[in-house]
Amino acid sequence: MTDIIHDTIYNSILEGDREGTTAGVSLALEESYSPEVILQEGMIAAMKEVGRLFEEGDYFVPEMLIAARAMQSGLALLKPYLVDSDIKPAGTVAVGTVKGDLHDIGKNLVAMMLEGAGFVIYDLGTDVAPESFVAAIQDNGVDVVALSALLTTTMPSMDATIKAIDAAGLRDQVKIVVGGAPVTQQYAEKIGADGFAPDASSAVTVTESLLV
Repeated sequence: MTDIIHDTIYNSILEGDREGTTAGVSLALEESYSPEVILQEGMIAAMKEVGRLFEEGDYFVPEMLIAARAMQSGLALLKPYLVDSDIKPAGTVAVGTVKGDLHDIGKNLVAMMLEGAGFVIYDLGTDVAPESFVAAIQDNGVDVVALSALLTTTMPSMDATIKAIDAAGLRDQVKIVVGGAPVTQQYAEKIGADGFAPDASSAVTVTESLLV
């Protein structure tokens, strides 16, 4: 890994340094590093390390959040170059907090971590009706739908969403991942989800495994 990529971009993301990340991306582009190298060896590698540190208890949600925000700052600068280079994304994910639930911190972190892993994200926001998830699949051809709920009272909306996707004849086209504080592996299996992610870091691992 080159010095600019590692010492500037990679380390800046780990430290949650937005200015350092964008400066590193700008410098790497000026030095003619390919967008793919900047993305893979700088950003995606850094976010994988963030995930590892979180799983080992060295990072917590605040550290993961500021690292993800730093990554997003650099990615915003890099995106036009990635488009021009026609680099294929890891996959496409529609993310949203289900109907009746207005909580967005967990959902936002999942979206940022997935984006940092190379996925194209359609963030549908909060209080998302089942029909909106169906429309996202139909309109954007997403590979994965990620459903979030923070309240036990809104968990049934996950079931309703999966049923709506099935009724629309789209269930075989997408993988569905569920998560949120009250959600369990047992509940995920009960409602027919393909995967369960207890946190944002594992959401990346689960999503990647479903698309292999």
